[in-house]
Amino acid sequence: MMKKFYFLFSACIMLSFYSKAQLGDIDKMQKSFEYTDKDTVAWIHGGTCQIGMNQGLLHNWNAGGEIASLTVNGVFSGFLTRVYHNQIWSNNLDLAYSLFYAYSNDFVPRKNDDRIDFTSKYGFKIDPKKPFYLTTLFNFRSQFSKGYNYTLPDWKQNPISDFFSPGYFTLAEGVELRRGTNLSFFLSPISARYTVANSRYTSMTGGAFGIEQGATSRFELGAYFSGRYKVDISKTMSFKTRLDLYSNYLAKNKTDGVTGRVTHDNPGNIDILWDNLFSWKFSKYFGMVAGLTFIYDNDFPYSSTYVNESGVAQSKNDPADLGWLQLRQVFTFGFEYKF
Repeated sequence: MMKKFYFLFSACIMLSFYSKAQLGDIDKMQKSFEYTDKDTVAWIHGGTCQIGMNQGLLHNWNAGGEIASLTVNGVFSGFLTRVYHNQIWSNNLDLAYSLFYAYSNDFVPRKNDDRIDFTSKYGFKIDPKKPFYLTTLFNFRSQFSKGYNYTLPDWKQNPISDFFSPGYFTLAEGVELRRGTNLSFFLSPISARYTVANSRYTSMTGGAFGIEQGATSRFELGAYFSGRYKVDISKTMSFKTRLDLYSNYLAKNKTDGVTGRVTHDNPGNIDILWDNLFSWKFSKYFGMVAGLTFIYDNDFPYSSTYVNESGVAQSKNDPADLGWLQLRQVFTFGFEYKF
């Protein structure tokens, strides 16, 4: 698993060799592209790469606590855009990985964060004087390595996810409103979403990731909205946010063949992904990154597994029969390169 960190760290080092003069030219090009209608041909790029760690140690500590712990985090967020007259090709890549080591579990690494999120868009300007583009969008989301439910007593033998399990693919055609590289609103009335997973992870009752029990894929057709906004608060601080909404036209109620439980679904159940990232670079090569992500998906029922007093894993279900609101928060302090 440390290979993921070597990959992120190497990427940061290579990016750090870009000159400040080049960054200045890119800043000028971004402003020119954003605020004028001039015919432009350019490559524009930017982003943040950070590697950090947190460490703690206690000895004869009266109040108690973890004797020794270590957390290692890696975060990369970047974009690459090609502007060619009235055409634009934009790419966004977000990567994250985090491991937690503790004395209480023999320093066996536990995953805190794991993310691969890539979006590529190609657009053609509808009217040279207006910021609207006819755009095709592709998005892929997955993770680097196996994920576990650490509340289970035998979690090591029972991973619940892995690379490409799940893997989410979205292909959409629509209209995009763009203001330079920092503001984008994309709306598609027809978009296809394809979810894949190994049958090992969908063999449980009810399936997993919205895929039926024993199956390996699921196809959805619906409406899709994606909005992105980035602002440089100062020369050292930046904030970006992203909101994705998806309505599946094919959604309908499903009945579990074993338990008889009915999962209510319809196109009005909107899947939501809201992602936020704040970056503060307080010295040349050091800074902090704070991220907060919310996900609501009706395909993930509000249920959790807990261990009862007898040490047996049991499932707890919420009677509201709603989707599960998922939350992920990360904070990384350490080596940072902003490009």
